[in-house]
Order: sequence, then structure tokens, then C-alpha cells
Amino acid sequence: MDAHALRRQGWTISAIARHLGRDRKTIRAYLNGDQVPGQRRQSPDAFVPFLQYCRQRLDDDPHLWASTQFDEVRDLG
Repeated sequence: MDAHALRRQGWTISAIARHLGRDRKTIRAYLNGDQVPGQRRQSPDAFVPFLQYCRQRLDDDPHLWASTQFDEVRDLG
């Protein structure tokens, strides 16, 4: 059964969490609309800031070793 339906029936968040086998904070996030059941949060990709740099380096030197580029990106942050 859906957490929203149980809440409409007057169930407490703790009771819904026990019934569905989820944490109370998760149920509260579902009910507040902060999370959607079945979808994980997307963490920001740490590589995106370096994408343009890596593309330019590979355009400049197509034979660049991956380990060299990794070292350069790591040194950049």
C-alpha cells in the first residue's frame, strides 16, 4: 500500500515506516515530496568540471596516455 494512502487513513509516520519496512525519515521525505519512491538521488558528477579540459587535451594530443591525463586532472583538483 502507498504511504500517502496510509497517511490519509490517519496512520502515523512511525506506523507507516514499520508497516512498509522503511525509515521514518524516508517516509517523511516521501510524504513531503522531497523524494520519490523507487528513485535514488543523483549525486553530482565530480568529473563534469574537467570534461572540457580533457576533451581539449585529447584533441591536442590524441596519443596522450590515460594515466598522464589522470595525473593532470588530479593535480587540478
